[in-house]
Amino acid sequence: MPPPFHLDRANGKLLGVCAGIANRFGWDPLLVRVAFVIGALAGFGSAIIVYIAIALIAD
Repeated sequence: MPPPFHLDRANGKLLGVCAGIANRFGWDPLLVRVAFVIGALAGFGSAIIVYIAIALIAD
């Protein structure tokens, strides 16, 4: 069973969302950050709204 999701502010760059997602699934945090940047550029900023929502709801 993977660990529960939580913000990883110690290893995070902004709010710890990408680092928390990476810890939850065992991925590299850099890949999650790149995916959010690509999502923000391709989705006209919708990934930014998702990022902020996760940061406000989690922990």
